[in-house]
Amino acid sequence: MGIVRTIIWVLLTALLVVFSTVNWVVVPVQVWPNLIVETKLPAIVLISFLIGFLPTWLAWRAARWSLKRRLDHSERQLTDLRAMANRPAEPIAAPVVPVEPVPVATPSATPTDLFPTDKP
Repeated sequence: MGIVRTIIWVLLTALLVVFSTVNWVVVPVQVWPNLIVETKLPAIVLISFLIGFLPTWLAWRAARWSLKRRLDHSERQLTDLRAMANRPAEPIAAPVVPVEPVPVATPSATPTDLFPTDKP
């Protein structure tokens, strides 16, 4: 991928050099009503390119930086969670609660009193 990017930049630079040599003429630029600046045409093209390119490039770099920070933070959290999941389990000591025996109540009714039958 890096070689493709290098080839594109070399071609773009060669195109700019050819354009500059062919169009090396003085061009008057009216900045304000009373201020006229005479400059070369390639300088105007380069300045126009930078005015359009730099804000977009800075926004892209800021977004990339922000996303990289978020990704690094997520990777650190993932590493911590994996370390916690792979650690040996520590035995948990259950609290000892004394249990007192509960007295068993004697039933006051017999099972036949609870469920009457039709037999005499």
